[in-house]
Amino acid sequence: MEISQIFQEAPVACVIFAITLITSFIAFSNDWAYENFILQPYYVYKGKRLYTLITSGLIHLDLMHLFFNMFSFYFFAFTLEARIGHWQFGLLYGISLILSDLPSVVKHKDNYNYRSLGASGAISAVIFSFILFNPLASMGLIFLPGVDIPAAVFGILYLIYCSYASKRQWGNINHDAHLFGALAGLMITAVLVPHSLGDFASIISEKLRSIGH
Repeated sequence: MEISQIFQEAPVACVIFAITLITSFIAFSNDWAYENFILQPYYVYKGKRLYTLITSGLIHLDLMHLFFNMFSFYFFAFTLEARIGHWQFGLLYGISLILSDLPSVVKHKDNYNYRSLGASGAISAVIFSFILFNPLASMGLIFLPGVDIPAAVFGILYLIYCSYASKRQWGNINHDAHLFGALAGLMITAVLVPHSLGDFASIISEKLRSIGH
C-alpha cells in the first residue's frame, strides 16, 4: 500500500505516528524536552504539569522502547482507524493516553522520584480495540516465536500478566498503564461503536459452536 493511500485511510494515525517519532528523537538529545514532557505523578496529583499526561506519551526512554511501541502501533492503528473512523480513533487514542496514566498518578502521588513515559497505555488501548473487532485474528507471543494464538486469547493472557506484574512491580515497566490502557480501549470502543460488543460476542459464539460440531 502506498504512503498516500495510508494517509488517506488513516490520517490521524499517520500524524500521531510522525509526531511521536519526532518528539521522541528530540527528547533523546534534548534534556529540556525530556524533563518537561515526562510524567511525574507527584506534580500532577497537585494539579501541576497536567499537560504531561499527554506529552509523556510522545517521548520514549530509548530506541528499543520507541521501536517496540511504534512497531505495535504500525500493525494495529492504521487498520483500526479505517474501521472506526478518524475522529473516533483520535478520541480513543487521546483519552486512553490520559486514562492509562491516572492510576499511576494516584498510586505514586507521594513519590517525588517516580517518572513515567511512553505511549504504551494508548497503544494497549488500540490493540484491545482491534481485538474487539477481530477476536479470531492470529497474534504472536514475543517469548514464544512462531506461536500464534487467537487475539481474544492473547487479550485475556495480556490482562492477567499486566495485573500480576503490576502487583509485584516487575522491572521499570509501568504495567498499570498497560493494564488500564487496555481496559480504557475496550470501554471507549464500546461507547463509540455500540455494536462492537455484540459483534464480538457473536463471532466468539459462532466459533465455539463450530468447534463443538
